Amino acid sequence: MASEENNVPAAANRASKKRAFDSLAISNENDPLTKKRVVLGELNNNLGNVVGSTQNLNFTETHKSNRKSKIKLRKTTTKKVDKETVEPESSANSSPKDDLQKCGYAPLIYQHLHSLEVEERRRPLSNYMEKVQNDVTPTMRMILVDWLVEVAEEYKLVSDTLYLAVTYVDRYLSSHILARDRLQLLGVSCMLVASKYEEISQPHVEDFCYITDNTYTKEEVVNMERDLLNFLNFEISNPTTKTFLRIFTKAAQDTSAFLTLQFEFLGCYLAELSLLDYSCVRFLPSMAAASAIFLTRFTVLPKVRPWNLALQQCTGYKPSELKDCVLLIHELQSGRREAIGRALRERYMDHKYKCVAALHPPDIPDCFFDDA
Repeated sequence: MASEENNVPAAANRASKKRAFDSLAISNENDPLTKKRVVLGELNNNLGNVVGSTQNLNFTETHKSNRKSKIKLRKTTTKKVDKETVEPESSANSSPKDDLQKCGYAPLIYQHLHSLEVEERRRPLSNYMEKVQNDVTPTMRMILVDWLVEVAEEYKLVSDTLYLAVTYVDRYLSSHILARDRLQLLGVSCMLVASKYEEISQPHVEDFCYITDNTYTKEEVVNMERDLLNFLNFEISNPTTKTFLRIFTKAAQDTSAFLTLQFEFLGCYLAELSLLDYSCVRFLPSMAAASAIFLTRFTVLPKVRPWNLALQQCTGYKPSELKDCVLLIHELQSGRREAIGRALRERYMDHKYKCVAALHPPDIPDCFFDDA
């Protein structure tokens, strides 16, 4: 899916897109439906024009000469390579040896990732807003994450960067008291660190200063980046919901109805919705990913039980264990809380994402959460 995201063309007017950020009164925080979408207005930061920058990858002369020396070899193998690249992965195209290796290593890989995600030092506090913060609220966090979705879209960053950045935000806020006027600074610094880890060509510090309408200086961003890295002890790799979503998506595509781009985009949309709500912080990334798969299958085929023994064995979760997380994401998906994630909804309402944000499933029968 990461390759799909990088290959999706941006909207024609994206480069000239400008957003004005009005101030959002704290007194109206509990009544967001009467407001137009504003980005970080509650944090008293006026963000101006948002203009993306493009990064060009230039090949060196040495690389070009090396490529020329391989022209004959490439000509003899081009047809075979193209075929392997274009055709989707399936059990029919893979050899028995490959299947054996996948079956042998996949459980060990998942077990390792799960052991990492449950480590206390990699997990944010589930109640850090109440226990640590006294000036930042869940609504402010939601506004920040929704704005980071726009930043990632503007600079064409892969979704892994967004997930990592939000993880850093929650972990930092779990141990540092932060004033609301510094929350956006934390957000762009987390995005800067995550992009350096995930991206081939990441935005520069100046780009992140510019996208905040120069609310913060380069020195402030760099200093916050240093503080963040010291807090993380430079251990910036972390399994996220996206990591597990890739694993579970393959296991969930067991019928032709699920072997579509719409199914994959819908899973990504639901997983990103879980990033927005502070209530989802208490769930492990693997549980959020499994819940997104559960809800994706239910949305596509609402009359068919979405969970089976194969998925239970793959994810390690019974449907009863997923119930709370599934119902929370379902509430976000159904549009009952329209103020949540307007930027994210607009993104996935685009035809290039198959308009998956427009899908609204019915209520989930209680019997679908019964353990098999």
